[in-house]
Amino acid sequence: MDERTRIEIEAAAFRALRHHLMEKRPDVQNIDLMNLAGFCRNCLSRWYQEAAAERGIALTKEEAREIFYGMPYEEWKARNQTEADAAKQAAFEKAFAENVGKPDQS
Repeated sequence: MDERTRIEIEAAAFRALRHHLMEKRPDVQNIDLMNLAGFCRNCLSRWYQEAAAERGIALTKEEAREIFYGMPYEEWKARNQTEADAAKQAAFEKAFAENVGKPDQS
């Protein structure tokens, strides 16, 4: 497989993952993704931002999230996210520290 084809296939797989998380399963909470898989939609938007930065394209966290979520993040949260109970929050703190670092409170 040549490099361009590999990149196109990887991009298609990313788009399919994004579509699945945003369109087919918006009910799955970010905190549950983080607790179970060690990443969530916010991680994907941050990886998008980091990939853009590697190519000299500056995006703020908010801009990257809006691109990934297809709308302002606060709007998506209001539509789809629910309050997490104390047990989920404690599991999140542990998962986040293991997978990313200090939690971002947004």
